[in-house]
Amino acid sequence: MSRIDLHTHTTFSDGSFSPTELIDLADQKGLDILAITDHDTTEGLPEALKAAKNLSLELIPGIELSAQFHNREMHILGYFINLNDSQFQARLEALRSTRIERIHHILDRLHSLGMDIPLKDVEHVSGIGTIGRPHIAQVLIAKGYVTSMKDAFEQFLGSRGKAYVQRVVPEAHEIIAWITEAGGIPVLAHPYWEGFNKEESATACQTLVAQGLQGLEVFYGTFSARHISFNLGLARRFDLLMTGGSDFHGTLKPGITLGKGRGSLHVPSKVVERLRIAAGF
Repeated sequence: MSRIDLHTHTTFSDGSFSPTELIDLADQKGLDILAITDHDTTEGLPEALKAAKNLSLELIPGIELSAQFHNREMHILGYFINLNDSQFQARLEALRSTRIERIHHILDRLHSLGMDIPLKDVEHVSGIGTIGRPHIAQVLIAKGYVTSMKDAFEQFLGSRGKAYVQRVVPEAHEIIAWITEAGGIPVLAHPYWEGFNKEESATACQTLVAQGLQGLEVFYGTFSARHISFNLGLARRFDLLMTGGSDFHGTLKPGITLGKGRGSLHVPSKVVERLRIAAGF
């Protein structure tokens, strides 16, 4: 039985493992297929492909992009991206700039709340990676303002937090087009449909499909059986590809294990077979 994880992050975004370390860990854990899906960047993939070259592990090039849909932020995964697509890389660079703008606004809000978090400290934590809220959370912990990542997001950085700032990102249909034009397969990440009832969820999904969405991340590291069942129904209803992954970030998401999520993740091998066919492999 294949062991598959199609949603992971490295130090090139907000993970704690370098691409090489992640590949080594996947190999140690006996994974057969791995996708690296860093936020807004593919810069870690050349290192990962090199590290996986002499292993039996198959590495699928991926990415995770933020998008706007019905006044909420959602994430869209892209698989089998052409890393050398110059237009796609230029778009990613522009998208990353919106992260910096958001970080500035969040730090201003934290300052107004009496917390001094210099940008240089956040940049130091992010290192070579795409900067994001988890890096602010790490600094908040280091300075003693909060005790954990969970605490940081619940109090300040999450959507209900005191310092939350919504990021300005392209509409979902644009992000879907970017991925498709770069030769990739666009898949809606961890579709929880919070705030939507069943029919509203179905309508939203139908709209995204009309915009070019090709898949749903049905199997996810923290989903309950009920969540999986609901998304499985949507995938079948709209003839969508199914994917699955742990959303592994290393130490930045404690309790999430590579290949297992919180312990029950299982991604069927037929998921990858159909993904390959759709991508022309």
